[in-house]
This record gives sequence, C-alpha cells and structure tokens, in this order.
Amino acid sequence: MVEPVDTEPRRVLLVTHTGRDLAVEVARQTHRLLTAAGIVVRLVGAEAAELDLHPAEIADDADQAAQDVELIIVLGGDGSILRGAELARPHGTPVLGVNLGHVGFLAEAEVEDLERIVEVVVDRSYTVEERMTLAVDVFVGDDLIFDTWALNEASVEKAAREKMLEVLVEVDGRPLSRWGCDGVVLATPTGSTAYAFSAGGPIVWPDVEAILLVPLSAHALFSRPIVVAPNSQLTVELVAAWHGRGVLWCDGRRMVEVPPGARIQVRRGKTPVRLARAHEAPFTDRLVAKFDLPVLGWRGAAEHRRKRSAQEET
Repeated sequence: MVEPVDTEPRRVLLVTHTGRDLAVEVARQTHRLLTAAGIVVRLVGAEAAELDLHPAEIADDADQAAQDVELIIVLGGDGSILRGAELARPHGTPVLGVNLGHVGFLAEAEVEDLERIVEVVVDRSYTVEERMTLAVDVFVGDDLIFDTWALNEASVEKAAREKMLEVLVEVDGRPLSRWGCDGVVLATPTGSTAYAFSAGGPIVWPDVEAILLVPLSAHALFSRPIVVAPNSQLTVELVAAWHGRGVLWCDGRRMVEVPPGARIQVRRGKTPVRLARAHEAPFTDRLVAKFDLPVLGWRGAAEHRRKRSAQEET
C-alpha cells in the first residue's frame, strides 16, 4: 500500500522591525531565500504593506498569525523578539531571532549569519528550548483588575518622577521587607540579562528555573537582589498610606497603572515560550560574546593537559 504524500506546504511567519531600513532589506533577503526553498512566508497584516513582499500569505488577525506555522523568524532587536513571543506563545510556535539591534540576548544569530540560519530552517536542523514565563495578576482588594504574562520581567515602577513608591514585598505569603524605592523588577532567568541586569541583579543561566526580585534604588539597608524557587509566589503591595501611584510594565510592552493599595502577584506561568536554537554554543560563550568579556589568556583544559603531558615526558 502506498502511503499518502503530505502536500501541505511548510510555512514560516516573518516578523520584522519595519521602522528600520536594514530590517526591511534583510526581510526581503530572507523572503527570497525561504521562497526559493519552497517555504511559504506569512506576514502580519500591519507589516505586509510596508514590506511589499510577493508571494506571501497575509495574516490580518495578528493573534492568529502564528497558527499552523512551523517557526517564527524575527528580524530586529530584543523588543521585536518579545513581540514575536507574544504572537507565538498561545500556539506553542518556536521563535528564532536574528539580531539587528545592540546586544540582542534573545536573538539566536547575527544578521551576518542569515544565509546559514535559513539553511538551518530549511533543513529543520534547529533545536527548540522552553523558557519559563511569569504569570502576573493585579488585585485591588479582592478584585482582579489586570492579568498578563512576561518572558523577561514584570517591573513595578513609580508613576511620578518626583515621588518614590513605598512597597511591601511578600514571598509565599510571608512578609519580606518594606522599601521606599523607584520600583521593583521581578524577572525570569531569561530576563536576568535585561532590565534586572541593568538594575544590579545577577545573571542566571537560562536552564536554571527561578524567579528574581531586584529593588530599584531602594532606601533601605536590606535591598539586595534575591532569587527564589520557581514555584514561589512573589507579591508587591503598594502601601496604601503612602499615596504613591505606580505603573506595571511587562516586557516593556504591556502596561497598566496601579493605585495605592494594589497588590501585584507574580508566579511561574503555565505556558512557556519556545525559542529555536541554531547553535550548540553554551550560554557561557554567548555571554562572553554579547558583553565582549575579557578572556584573553584562557587556554582551556585540553591545553593544560598537553602542557602537563609535555612536562611529564621531559
């Protein structure tokens, strides 16, 4: 009996920072390479007119753009990749970022590697890793007024430049400390190299599951970053008597104002974000490359073994 042949075409969603000429140019090159390999390129409707790529599928409903595609390729910086993650997460679609920004920690490749990256996509030789997310709920009294999620971080910040926030932080329902501060960052290991890092938090390897809490300019003796278990719940309460209003940002993309007395609860999200990996390089090497860390003089274990063998022979 002859097995039926699957004639359904392969599809890739292309997400681009269309505000940059370089991104548009790279998008056209990516489209050409994918189309030549027989892969259908899908575009989000809002970007399609600016890119003017043919042939291409157009997804007018952005929420459904990642449905039935095998991969999302994002051309841009970390902000663009976070936007791609928004599209991908509900459908479990992997995201592969090509960095056109500055550091680009979420990106898997630089623009110079574009042709090789497309080959990896065509050959399906990439791997996929899951990154934990945060579930974020905002309560006023017993009323849930806002709920969302974050891949990098949820940050509670002061709404007025001239006023501090007074916050009370809880871990697993127990009070930890009260601070007058500019805000608090609650981050995943993925986000440890983003806002949390800029605020003085630790870098956490992405395969470590944990939640970070980093105070922002806290007026307190105890205001060090802390790292808690992934199944812990962190709560940041805006002290009602302080009358300071705050703003909650998630991944710098979703925002809501939070009044005095509001409680922001953060815990591990149920749905991860899936990132496509085209390199086997460990996170240590990525860290060295992204931050241009000084490693001159490192010879590695193999070199030390060779030196030891040569000494023993003499």
